[in-house]
Amino acid sequence: MSAPATPSASVTCSALSFQWPDGTTVLDGLSLTVGRGRTGLVGANGTGKTTLLRLLAGELRPAAGTVTVGGRLAHLPQNITLDTALRVDQALGIAERRAALRAIEAGDVSETHFETVGDDWDVEERALATLGSLGLGDLGLDRTVGEMSGGETVLLRLAALLLQRPDVLLLDEPTNNLDLFARRRLYGAVDAWRSGTLIVVSHDRDLLERMDRVAELRPAPGSAPGTGAATVNWYGGGWSAYQEALAAQQEAAGRALRSAEADVRRQRRELEETRTKVARRQRQSKKLDAQRRAPRIVAGERKRSAQESADKLRGLHEDRLQEARERREAAADAVRDDAEIRVDLPHTAVPAGRRVLSLHELRPRYGRLRTGTLDVHGPERIALVGRNGAGKTTLLRTLTGELTPLSGTARTYVPLRFLPQRLDVLDDALSVAANVARTAPGVTDNHIRAQLARFLFKGARAEQPAGTLSGGERFRAALAATVLAAPAPQLLLLDEPTNNLDVASVRQLTSALESFEGALVIASHDLPFLEAAGITRWLLVGDELTETTGDEVRAVLQTPPVS
Repeated sequence: MSAPATPSASVTCSALSFQWPDGTTVLDGLSLTVGRGRTGLVGANGTGKTTLLRLLAGELRPAAGTVTVGGRLAHLPQNITLDTALRVDQALGIAERRAALRAIEAGDVSETHFETVGDDWDVEERALATLGSLGLGDLGLDRTVGEMSGGETVLLRLAALLLQRPDVLLLDEPTNNLDLFARRRLYGAVDAWRSGTLIVVSHDRDLLERMDRVAELRPAPGSAPGTGAATVNWYGGGWSAYQEALAAQQEAAGRALRSAEADVRRQRRELEETRTKVARRQRQSKKLDAQRRAPRIVAGERKRSAQESADKLRGLHEDRLQEARERREAAADAVRDDAEIRVDLPHTAVPAGRRVLSLHELRPRYGRLRTGTLDVHGPERIALVGRNGAGKTTLLRTLTGELTPLSGTARTYVPLRFLPQRLDVLDDALSVAANVARTAPGVTDNHIRAQLARFLFKGARAEQPAGTLSGGERFRAALAATVLAAPAPQLLLLDEPTNNLDVASVRQLTSALESFEGALVIASHDLPFLEAAGITRWLLVGDELTETTGDEVRAVLQTPPVS
């Protein structure tokens, strides 16, 4: 994956700002320089990581500020769509050079062919070597994209970028939709990056572990939500080093906050004591003046002097209290609050003996599965795992009735909801609250908003149009629309739910699923997430549905596929 980088291989943005057409500010005044090496760009969903990469790649125009790129830049976006009719060589961008080479080999010495080839006489060999390094060695340059799985399409697009020999390479969630074997191939390509600038946005901890440094994009301290004011914190090393440094910072921040809170309490107590002392002195002074029968002018002067002294004393303690409060606010800003989804879903419960789902000799329309038989009872949690192209998504879509099988039957016995990879359950023109209301007819607006607050859409956030949400926010909204539906789902199907989610959002999803008391069927390549979700049965999708264990799944999917 190494590229012959130019000496200036780097990317710099200065005072960069960006707004969506509806006025939503994503970034405001961000400055950043990334030099040679592998940089992992992390941050909570909604902080603008994907938007930043698109700005660096020139796909978006900033409202203000500049972007400077040293060398050739290539960008692998999150969502990749290729024309299914394209041949592999067309997708790689080498079809014209291949055709020119064929013509020259056949004796056509037209100057146009030589101009097309240029100095790239070994283009086919380079292309096949690049495909081979990514586990696509058996693909063939004349195969069509439509014959490939989603994961293979991602690797093919990456191969096309690597053939450009970029100096700066941007990867946005590159392991989404990749099975374990394909991920290992991508990890190997990242390990081989030896020169130039590589910036990776990812929630994949194994991938981030391979970084030379981690850059964390966070809202600027004290900035209001939604203002786009952001700062970048740098951490040397990969994911583990970042987590250790973060833990040490948070421990120190917690101590500082506790100390600041104690200081606020002390200053508040001293202010109250001062007020009490001043009031007591004033009463005593007034009483003494009355006893002495001091002239009115003398008494008035004493009263003014005492008042000025008391005001100064109170002002001193009030200033100290305000300073202590400001220190507490600064300390609180340094303590992270990764809010968790807390939702109560009692109507999703399914008795242990109740049949939920049955498959009998099912053969879906696409994928490897030739015959699948399965019975699901009660609140079982089932993982569908398998290689790219095995047909996990097709099987889920068959269970929902969206696709009719070639043969066999699939039947559900309880209310079902399906959350697809593409999250198209949302209407982008509608607000988050309106999207949930569509799936829950008859449910009051107050109840919907109360539940949305538990999905971290509080107040005005529930009125935000779905089309303006970040990847993680969009997922939370889609999850809310799915599990808050009426009637309450007792069978929930999830297709690659952790794609595009940061680590905090994956934790939020896991906590939400803890509240779900029905049956779960999850198709995913994210084994740590599946283990955290409390999977009770593991099904390997191949020619048949094979019941296995998590350890066996890991071993099988990390071995090369059989040609």
